[in-house]
Amino acid sequence: MARAQEASISVSVEPRINDRIRVPEIRLVGAAGEQIGIVAIGDALRRAQEADLDLVEVAPDARPPVCKLMDYGKFKYESAQKAREARRNQVLTVIKEMKLRPKIDPHDYETKKGHVVRFLTAGDKVKVTIMFRGREQSRPELGFRLLQRLAQDVADLGVIESAPKQDGRNMIMVLAPHKQAKARPTAAPAAAADQR
Repeated sequence: MARAQEASISVSVEPRINDRIRVPEIRLVGAAGEQIGIVAIGDALRRAQEADLDLVEVAPDARPPVCKLMDYGKFKYESAQKAREARRNQVLTVIKEMKLRPKIDPHDYETKKGHVVRFLTAGDKVKVTIMFRGREQSRPELGFRLLQRLAQDVADLGVIESAPKQDGRNMIMVLAPHKQAKARPTAAPAAAADQR
């Protein structure tokens, strides 16, 4: 039984082509996208051979299934190129974490705030966590005020994406960079190149 499940997971979902299409008739679409109509599978295969193309099932759930005349190797190559280009252009969202205590020293606060500013400038989201210990747990308003102060100090770089909320012994808030903050790092190298 486990082997049958493994086989079903590893099966790729490639469309059926040429002789693998096992229905008596199909709706045929030509190589240029023109509608040919409903034809017998033998006639469609003959047309594909005459045009030196493949018969590819593009809509198997339709009644009758829709098939298209195309160069399947070229189609697979172009779709792989498009997928690779989409992955290259994908923006990866990184969440950095900054941990604070409610009774933080002013100098330590400035240091941590500097890290948050650096992360937001780089276009990363920042998860700010206030950790409460012992009696501090009975004073959550201290943590809330500290998070509000930090959000106001970095308001020109980021916005509150997730409002401060208590999570057990911690209070969590998520800051996200402004939209133009993401565009700034890519424009900076171009501007530096112009100054040379």
